[in-house]
Amino acid sequence: MTTTNAAQAATLSVPGAELYYEVRGTGPLLLISQSGEGDAGRSTDLVDRLAADYTVVTYDRRGLSRSVPADPARPWTMADHADDVHRLLAALTDRPARMLGCSLGAVIGMHLAVRHPEQLAVLVAHEPVAPRLLPPTEQDFHQEELRDLQRLYRAEGLRAALGQIAQVLGIDPANPDAEPGLTAQPMDARRVANFDVFIERDFTAVVDDVLDPAAVRAAGVPIVPAYGRTTPHHVFDHRCAMELAALLGTPAVDFPGGHNGNTTHPRAYARRLREVLGAAA
Repeated sequence: MTTTNAAQAATLSVPGAELYYEVRGTGPLLLISQSGEGDAGRSTDLVDRLAADYTVVTYDRRGLSRSVPADPARPWTMADHADDVHRLLAALTDRPARMLGCSLGAVIGMHLAVRHPEQLAVLVAHEPVAPRLLPPTEQDFHQEELRDLQRLYRAEGLRAALGQIAQVLGIDPANPDAEPGLTAQPMDARRVANFDVFIERDFTAVVDDVLDPAAVRAAGVPIVPAYGRTTPHHVFDHRCAMELAALLGTPAVDFPGGHNGNTTHPRAYARRLREVLGAAA
């Protein structure tokens, strides 16, 4: 491993890709699976506030930044993403890990809970983008909504698509609500490329996902459905969190901020995550 910004950085060969990951801190292992285009550095401010109590693992999802697929033309699935996490955890520990899954990362966590429940001590599933959790009519609507976003991106580019994605997820770019002093996340070439992967490849993986809600319920892993306090209650991601809570028969817990509270409110989010993980222990 090599030290990068106080992180231990390494790569792991997985079927069909080379997976980049970073490890920071000491204590029980906590893996963070990011939302959207987020790579291993997406939640730096949050990790800074967790590393004193946890060994925090972040990674570039396959196709993002430094996690290079062997065949870029080959589509991947949510099950592929979950298998990547399974292999990453197996390489790092032989004990059940804590996991925070945000948005797409929460769906990855649910697949892992079904396929490898022995690897998870607890999964905090923050606003999973999982249409199959919803009633059939809603599921069809939101799957088509994601396809429409792909068509918009191809026709009008990233700027147009980002505005619509924000609306779908209940984010108001005109009124940003965030803690002061956050690490800047510029829209540089790497992030633009990651958005392309997210919209073109991961949206398709979500639409085509075969997650079985009954298998999630039967997995036996403690799963904490979570939602952002400022996420509007009618939008896709909040609805999925509520349906997951209903499926599991457990209350959903609130976190600071909205859909991206892990990046906009890292101080308060870290405090809340410690409370939730402590209660689940």
